[in-house]
Amino acid sequence: MAYGFVMDVPAPVQFYDALHAELIRRTSGDVAGMHLHVARQTSAGFQITEVWESKELCDRYTAEVVNPAIAALSGGQPPPMAPAIEEFEPRGLVVPAAHVTV
Repeated sequence: MAYGFVMDVPAPVQFYDALHAELIRRTSGDVAGMHLHVARQTSAGFQITEVWESKELCDRYTAEVVNPAIAALSGGQPPPMAPAIEEFEPRGLVVPAAHVTV
């Protein structure tokens, strides 16, 4: 079953930019099970929306790639505030250029 989330992160968008670059460096952009990643700046920081093939693949990527990258960028310091996360079950997704239909 497809899995999605919207995450509101109360951190400077420059942190997102650095994290995004680090994740691309670590994966070359090849992330098993990810259908969509979109980020945008907000008045409080930044927001990330992702759609995955499954929650398990998302959780594995977070544990194995995202969390170590965040730790490396933050010097191992915990974030001052936890992001707000809203999970959802995608009802439809079409990304024609990527040949993705869910």
